[in-house]
Amino acid sequence: MLYKQDKVSTGIRFLDKILNGGFETDTLTTIYGPAGSGKTNICMIFANSVARNGKVIYIDTEKGFSVERLSQINSNYESLMQRIIFLNPKTFEEQQKAIDLLDELISEDVKAIVFDSIALLYRLELGKSKNVYEINRGLGIQLQKLSNLANEKHIPIILTTQVYSDFNKEHEFKLIGGDILSYISKTMIEVGFPKVRVPNVRYLKLVKHRSLPETQEYFIITEKGIFPYSRRSKK
Repeated sequence: MLYKQDKVSTGIRFLDKILNGGFETDTLTTIYGPAGSGKTNICMIFANSVARNGKVIYIDTEKGFSVERLSQINSNYESLMQRIIFLNPKTFEEQQKAIDLLDELISEDVKAIVFDSIALLYRLELGKSKNVYEINRGLGIQLQKLSNLANEKHIPIILTTQVYSDFNKEHEFKLIGGDILSYISKTMIEVGFPKVRVPNVRYLKLVKHRSLPETQEYFIITEKGIFPYSRRSKK
């Protein structure tokens, strides 16, 4: 008998359509792209959607979560804030401790984990340390722990990561965390700006998924949320 993968709505209609229902439980989903491309907005909208009927653990290493932004998305934000558990590690070591703490924090009413971003403190640690192997090994251990938690607790875990330019390929970039993140994440979503800039328009591309084809869509960010741009992109 085939196992049907459960989905949790992203809170964004067109993204739910792309993902055939939402983020998969049991797995890691990584959203990557340059600064200002919409990664944190997607995370906050997802947290808002899940917190209506359960709790969310939100690990914020970038201080990107904005109560003011949440109030724009949902006027009932004060009650929602009571259902979002915040962790704010400031070093790569604290990030490991936060991940270790998740076993104790996850209860039956915790329906998702958001990690924005998994790579910032890793990148800072790489800049300080000469032992790149150990830092990469540490990130691998953290990601494996998160993957195991998603599978054991039957919840989606959403990660974000930054990117850097690929100087060998114009208009392309590589994600920080690279092969480690790409290998362990079952879903990869790229967000960014079109080559020909249009004010306030960004693109979202489903790059990797276990059962869905690569798909791309343009979108805009407004005070109320994220919505598809009127011109549908070509794959």
